[in-house]
Amino acid sequence: MNRTICIAVCAILAGCAASGGNQTGPQAQTNPAQAAQPVKAPTASKPPPAAPKDKLENVPLKWMPREASAPGDLVLAGASQVKLQVLPVTDVRTDKVLLGQNREKTPYRKFTTRDDVPAFVTLHMQQLFADTGVAIVDSGATRVMKTDLVKCYVDETDQYRGEVVLDVNLTDSSGKTVWSGITVGTATNFGRSYKDENYYETLSDALARAIYQLLLNPEFEHALVK
Repeated sequence: MNRTICIAVCAILAGCAASGGNQTGPQAQTNPAQAAQPVKAPTASKPPPAAPKDKLENVPLKWMPREASAPGDLVLAGASQVKLQVLPVTDVRTDKVLLGQNREKTPYRKFTTRDDVPAFVTLHMQQLFADTGVAIVDSGATRVMKTDLVKCYVDETDQYRGEVVLDVNLTDSSGKTVWSGITVGTATNFGRSYKDENYYETLSDALARAIYQLLLNPEFEHALVK
């Protein structure tokens, strides 16, 4: 081999070495460790935690006054001469089913009922009046009482605070108004958080005290029995 051919061969071999040789051979295959990793789909953000389920919605009403709510043996003088007709209570509240809320944390937890609230109030008003010696009648009344239910609510924070507000109109047998006014009953109760019994007790006490406040009003008592 002459000098010119030798130089040419060396130049060709040097070029192959610089370019990495044959790219289609075994040495040109991709190293699995160096292969591009698949792109992961972005992780979806977790939805916010669901609000606590209201456990005291659409509950039945229960009459559960505590003994301490009554002011002792209240008997009206002249009550035996009274025949009182208590007309069905009219509910003038904006929300007819909401009776209270637990506001210890958000979202607030509601206390609602599926029962007829004005019918419940009417029944126990009749019972409370009857307990004082007043005869409750459906006809032939000497006095007729018409009542609007303005408020019937328990607010729960560190304790239970109930309030019942009644707008009362008392008439004689001819329909003439002999007394009208507002009576308010309040009650405070302690107990476990968001418990139905505590709501029942507080509402019952507040309603009982609204009626007792009415009966202890000298002007109402006079209008009732005169």
